[in-house]
Amino acid sequence: MSMGAYDEDEHERRERKNNTVDVSEDDDRTTYHGSVEYDSGDSAEALLDKFEEIKSGK
Repeated sequence: MSMGAYDEDEHERRERKNNTVDVSEDDDRTTYHGSVEYDSGDSAEALLDKFEEIKSGK
């Protein structure tokens, strides 16, 4: 069989492998306790001004 030739047995083997999901007992999701902070940064107006500055090539 040449390289790149279609191998139906290999295709079926890969399909079986990909369709099998191994779920183990220790696969429980953990609960996250904490906080998340976001830095909003500059105002929308400041960002638009910066964009116009970059666009004009200054």
